[in-house]
Amino acid sequence: MKTETLSPEDLRATFFQAMSPATQIGALLDHLPEVAFFVKDRAFRLVAGNRNFWERLGCRSESDLVGKTDFDLFPPHLAEHFRHDDAEVMESGRAKLRIIELFFNRQGLPDWYFTNKFPVFGNGGEVIGVMGTVQSYERRRAAMTPHVQLDRAVTWLREHFREPVAVTELSRIAGMSLRQFNRRFREAFGTSPRDFLVKTRVQAACEALRTSESAIAEIAVELGFYDQSSFTQHFRRHMGVTPLQYRKGNRR
Repeated sequence: MKTETLSPEDLRATFFQAMSPATQIGALLDHLPEVAFFVKDRAFRLVAGNRNFWERLGCRSESDLVGKTDFDLFPPHLAEHFRHDDAEVMESGRAKLRIIELFFNRQGLPDWYFTNKFPVFGNGGEVIGVMGTVQSYERRRAAMTPHVQLDRAVTWLREHFREPVAVTELSRIAGMSLRQFNRRFREAFGTSPRDFLVKTRVQAACEALRTSESAIAEIAVELGFYDQSSFTQHFRRHMGVTPLQYRKGNRR
């Protein structure tokens, strides 16, 4: 029996057109270890998510998730951040990788999540949505064997970010030279140690501004910023508004 010879592109296209994605691909995504997967349409509505994703959000099934937006599922300041990244990916048609997103647990410690977002293209080549994966740093540690020395520094930073922190001290904890530490940290996290620390403090500040009555100057000092002016500068750069504007718009 003679087999038709197809180009690699045609072979791939023919196979996937004949495949039922709801069965095979859906089953695969539900069994990705420690990886949450989601898909959104152009209106930013969730149209698919694997088990890790909808269980993480407290849903009973994928159908409880479909049709909702981030504003239905997350606090406004997080939803706005997610929406900004989604829009950037859909408008540019380019992936946005290794986004570091921070959530605070009940003990007040940050848990860092790594998110990768990709545009979803339609049959005509137009962008029809965005899809992505989310992994917790704590869950991802086993996959970071090449960066195991960094884990000591990251663990220390996670517990001491409210204190004065020098990058030289972090490199010492990691057992690396300052240059080597900066290079390997950027390779692993896609950002510098200093920006990583500032982002952690800013996220903690968001929580404090929404839930406490402390003065902004007090929050600045408590979270390790030099003074209120420095805090305002960093906060505006990461959040797009001043701490006071954020507090007024996000009080619980």
